[in-house]
Amino acid sequence: MAEPKGQGESKIAVIAAVVGNLSIAVIKFVAAAITGSSAMLSEGIHSLVDTGDGGLLLLGMKEARKPPDELHPFGYGKALYFWTLVVSVSIFGIGGGVSLYEGISHIMHVTPEALNANPLVSYIVLVLAVFIEGTSFAVAFKQFNLARGKLGIWTYITTTKDPSTYTIVFEDSAALVGLTFAFIGIFFGHLLKNPYLDGVASVLIGLLLMSVAFILAFQTKGLLLGEGADPAIVADIRKRVESDPAVNKAAEILTMYMGPYELLVNLGVTFEDKVTPEEMHESIHRIEDDIEEAYPEITRVYIETEWTPGKTRKTPRRHVH
Repeated sequence: MAEPKGQGESKIAVIAAVVGNLSIAVIKFVAAAITGSSAMLSEGIHSLVDTGDGGLLLLGMKEARKPPDELHPFGYGKALYFWTLVVSVSIFGIGGGVSLYEGISHIMHVTPEALNANPLVSYIVLVLAVFIEGTSFAVAFKQFNLARGKLGIWTYITTTKDPSTYTIVFEDSAALVGLTFAFIGIFFGHLLKNPYLDGVASVLIGLLLMSVAFILAFQTKGLLLGEGADPAIVADIRKRVESDPAVNKAAEILTMYMGPYELLVNLGVTFEDKVTPEEMHESIHRIEDDIEEAYPEITRVYIETEWTPGKTRKTPRRHVH
């Protein structure tokens, strides 16, 4: 099965993020061991979590492309939604929770000796991290822009069915903001001779990660529960069905995304009484072809027909890619 364009763009961003985050995590942990900086340790944890999360997204994208089988007749498209939810839990619990704990612990047990360490190592690491993280963000944002086209940023985030397109952008954005918090905490901690500021920076990093995790979880919730197509798409499908000369009216139209690029459509159609079985059959194919040409993400169309009074039949058409 050919890889959807949007998913291919997301994969490039995810791979770039995994490589960058792994490199940064090692550097940050070394710096934290040398300087004893709480903020730097939190940033190391942050990058390590982002590395693991990138791996989970790649796993989700791979599983989502598995073909249907007997146990999963509609395919594995929702696997990406599951692993995105796991990513949000990971960011919240491991990244945000540990950073918050580390910051509070540092504040409660801080000693004046904490300012004796030379912050130069931390500054060097922060500069390297900003460069690597900025490069990863540039790649992710470029792919994100290709995927969203002319849609506004927030409009695309709230309407896309592929969370991998914006998850890495969120993570890289949070990383750059987190690095800013770490720099401010370390710099002003030494400038003002206040060792508590390093711990405060760690707390802010933790709260930042928890906020990002909440947004990801909220966006993924609807997809996992079986989110349908946009009302404008449903209205257009109804218009297309009712424009067919053999159709009297379109009844209930039910839609659900089975994956980022797999939309199922189930619709009821009432045909004119004078329509023959052959004409009805031709009409069904016209309707299916028209809908699928207009919306390539629609991979399955099921039509429940009402042809003559008192008789109802289901005429499914399944497309396997």
